Amino acid sequence: MLSASMPPSLRLAGLTPARLSPGYFALVMATGILAVGCQLRGWALPARALILLTGVEYALLVVLTVWRFVAHRGELAADTHDTRKAFLFFTFVAGTDVFAVGLAGQGHFVPAAVLLVVAALTWLVLGYTIPWAAVLGRTERPVVAAANGTWFVWVVASQSVAVAAATLEPHYEAARQGLAVVAVFSWSVGCLLYAASAIFVSLRLMLYPLEPRELDPPYWVSMGAVAITVVAGARIVEMESAPMVDAVRGLVAGMSVVFWCFATWLVPVLIAVGVWRHRVHRVPLTYEPTWWSIVFPLGMYAVAGMYLGRADDLPIVEWIGRTWLWVALTAWTVVFLTMLRAVFTTRQRDPEPA
Repeated sequence: MLSASMPPSLRLAGLTPARLSPGYFALVMATGILAVGCQLRGWALPARALILLTGVEYALLVVLTVWRFVAHRGELAADTHDTRKAFLFFTFVAGTDVFAVGLAGQGHFVPAAVLLVVAALTWLVLGYTIPWAAVLGRTERPVVAAANGTWFVWVVASQSVAVAAATLEPHYEAARQGLAVVAVFSWSVGCLLYAASAIFVSLRLMLYPLEPRELDPPYWVSMGAVAITVVAGARIVEMESAPMVDAVRGLVAGMSVVFWCFATWLVPVLIAVGVWRHRVHRVPLTYEPTWWSIVFPLGMYAVAGMYLGRADDLPIVEWIGRTWLWVALTAWTVVFLTMLRAVFTTRQRDPEPA
């Protein structure tokens, strides 16, 4: 009843509790990673503005999610059993971690540590419940027929825990060993999850008919998942000596370069898919929350290049990352303005009921 009385503009944008997409935390991910990118470029003012905006977005979405859990639990439960929406719940984990990394970059280590704890615990819980509810517990077979681009968000969540843990490790000496274990553990799990997700999604694409509408923005997360794996790896390489880190440092450093190359290869592939979808098959470009699933990978690719270039002394990779940040900022601006336009043009067209 409450959400029905909300402005139609917010209902169109999906910012009502009943219709809230579980993937809307990709907005937090996109804004937060650009704040991190601006920090790496030394742009202090834009970085502070973006991390402040990230905090506002995060708070709003947490309130709406809690509201949805209280007042619209049926809709929320239905999403956990929907193979196209269930894995989007992992955007909460990734958004929380990206926000934590942005705060840590500006010296706010205590709230960043709290957010890491929240994200890590949620990642563990969702990691065992979401796959069962959405995939393994379903009676429909074969399971591979349900695979889609949202499955890569699970990988992003795993690697975001690694990034946040590695970022905080230098600032909590007493917890250094534990943070090293968390970082390497979640990085390793994320790598294996990427391999599994890629196999399932590839089989889905090859074995079953695919409509142009089905190749939606979350498929860009396939690149974003590789890019955040690069960031996590670069941060682990930079960590202080610890048994867990020392055991994998060389492997992680080499694999991070391999992953960056693969992420770079994926960019033109995904652009071509977008052209095929929207130009060839005329799928209309209308705002939807999953657009942020494109912006986040673009921003993460930029940050991955900068981190990897500095960690492994690869100037060309760092230059690509620094330059690509402009692409990510442009995409964020376009999508953000489109979201606002969806809100305000609808408000003008559909007046509030008396």
